[in-house]
Amino acid sequence: MNLRDYARGQPCQVRLPGCDGGGETTVLAHARIIGVSGMGLKAPDILAAHCCGSCHSKADTDHANELDFLRGVMRTQALLVKKGVLKW
Repeated sequence: MNLRDYARGQPCQVRLPGCDGGGETTVLAHARIIGVSGMGLKAPDILAAHCCGSCHSKADTDHANELDFLRGVMRTQALLVKKGVLKW
């Protein structure tokens, strides 16, 4: 399954102040981690969160939101496991 396509229409899992809840604005937002992602290199789709446009913009511009974003990654992974999209 394509996790980027699956993210469309899902509720936002990052939930920063001003979150629009997701749905039509939701994308699969990838974590930025030194050694895993960088210039021209995106983190694997498993290291990403269902993220609304508002939260994605904030996560990309304010490093103070990194922990909240990573919580969103974990919530996304838990949701995908619960729905049977990912299996451990």
